[in-house]
Amino acid sequence: MSIVQRMASNKASSAALTFELVAKCSTTRARASILTLPHGPVNLPIFMPVATQASLKGITPEQLESTGCRLCLNNTYHLGLKPGQEVLDAVGGAHKLQGWKHNLLTDSGGFQMVSLLKLAKVTEEGVRFLSPHDGSPMLLTPEHSMSLQNSIGSDIMMQLDDVLVTTHPDKARMREAMERSVRWLDRCIKAHKNPDRQNLFCIIQGGLDLEMRRECCREMVARDTPGIAIGGLSGGEAKDDFCKVVATCTEMLPDLKPRYVMGIGYPEDLVVSVALGADMFDCVWPTRTARFGNAITKHGVLNMKKEQYAKDFGPIEDGCGCPCCRPVDQEGAIGVTRAFVHHNSAKETVAAHLLTIHNVWYQLHLMGGARDAIIADKFPAYVKEFFNNLYPDRKSYPSWAVNALKTVGIDLFES
Repeated sequence: MSIVQRMASNKASSAALTFELVAKCSTTRARASILTLPHGPVNLPIFMPVATQASLKGITPEQLESTGCRLCLNNTYHLGLKPGQEVLDAVGGAHKLQGWKHNLLTDSGGFQMVSLLKLAKVTEEGVRFLSPHDGSPMLLTPEHSMSLQNSIGSDIMMQLDDVLVTTHPDKARMREAMERSVRWLDRCIKAHKNPDRQNLFCIIQGGLDLEMRRECCREMVARDTPGIAIGGLSGGEAKDDFCKVVATCTEMLPDLKPRYVMGIGYPEDLVVSVALGADMFDCVWPTRTARFGNAITKHGVLNMKKEQYAKDFGPIEDGCGCPCCRPVDQEGAIGVTRAFVHHNSAKETVAAHLLTIHNVWYQLHLMGGARDAIIADKFPAYVKEFFNNLYPDRKSYPSWAVNALKTVGIDLFES
């Protein structure tokens, strides 16, 4: 019997997940839905901030909750090294370790094959790493990844996959990685101990070869996991190629399952990917750029270290509803000014903390606005307003975004 039992024409359910399709854009492939997980409902589309080692750098779980976040990421590889599986088992999982009462998604550790490649050797058995902490060897197999993620207790677990950058020149190696990812998914499914309370998502690989991506889609869809991810992107490929991969995959994926594009975080990427039919995204960029003194706004990224903000007593962004930008007389508001952030950005960590809260809120609100527009069937207008705010001169619209949006019925130059 299939893992997913169809309950209605717009709803599907598995043991630990319910996916309800609320609305579809009448022009594009954009969707609005509700993903119900063991730690509560999550509105899609969504951006998921990354708490790699069980914390979002510089802010508390309560502050993260105040942004509206209900699903964030932890990393299996890092938590497996420290605090380690024994501690995770003793405390009762990562939710308790970090004081987070909402949902968690764990990256399997596969991406470290790319980011830590000099420390890794990939074989059919798994990935042999040298610990960045002490140089000791570590073997990450599909079975061990599942065991670690079962101990973490994440609501969504990712399969261990064989990850290559999309620009890898060896097509034979790319095919090997794609086919191995399918075989490793089978091993992950077999090793997963808690399917009644944790969801295992597959990951589609295949580089920039669209036919290979289609082949992988067919294999992964046949295995009927509760959700499906598109992996291997954000590896330096051209944005036109990135969009073609996303569009090719979403076209083949089931309507009643969440679609997760891994490692995507720039606002333009999020909006275009939603138009192409994707639902879930994650990236460290919004929090990392905050630590460099940068604020994400609808008019672009502001470097708050610049002297022009020294006597600017307005909020980080006018009209922003995040706790940092709202007037101090409102409940739960901090009411900081650009001048205060500027004053602290070069010498105190408080500026990074405040910008992290603001940037995460911005990303979540951007996806929340897209969701509202889809439900109201006004998504094309939302997309046009977004790009007009970001690029007041239409001549500066990025060509890749213009081209990708045309394929789903949006002409950015049309009034």
